[in-house]
Amino acid sequence: MPDRVFIRPPRRSDEKAYLAGVRSSRELHQPWVFLIASTKAFRKRLEQAKSPRNASFFVFRSDSSALVGAVDLSEIVRGCFQSAYLGYYAFAPHAGQGLMREGLGRVVDHAFDEMGFHRLEANIQPGNTASIGLVRALGFTREGYSRRYLKVGREWMDHERWAILTEDWRERIDGRR
Repeated sequence: MPDRVFIRPPRRSDEKAYLAGVRSSRELHQPWVFLIASTKAFRKRLEQAKSPRNASFFVFRSDSSALVGAVDLSEIVRGCFQSAYLGYYAFAPHAGQGLMREGLGRVVDHAFDEMGFHRLEANIQPGNTASIGLVRALGFTREGYSRRYLKVGREWMDHERWAILTEDWRERIDGRR
């Protein structure tokens, strides 16, 4: 079966597609994430991706190169921790087709194989069943519940902590071969 998606870091030339995706996906994203559709916000995103504490990837359809969504690794800690937080979102009309699952899987592969991480953690609001289903399908484990963990919009929101270790990912990948 051919690959339906590919990933790469965002480029300045992606600005128009990204802003259109943000605008067309407001209903899909809220109340889970509040993205700003402006040139300033996009360029800030590009600058943040250059930091050693962050990495950013865009997911594209292989057949059309349409922008499917974004995946970010943030608060990267090296040394004896080798860990990062994982954030992601799809753009309409690509949500619900399994494309982000493939794209997120590629980012997880890259994070463990190329970047040398040991652990990735995703913090997800309990009512975001699509996002929980996505990480669960990729083999993440629910590790806990954090009250009023992150400020989303203007409110402190509870989150579930989901994580995967490189050993878990390798075992999962080896089991599919």
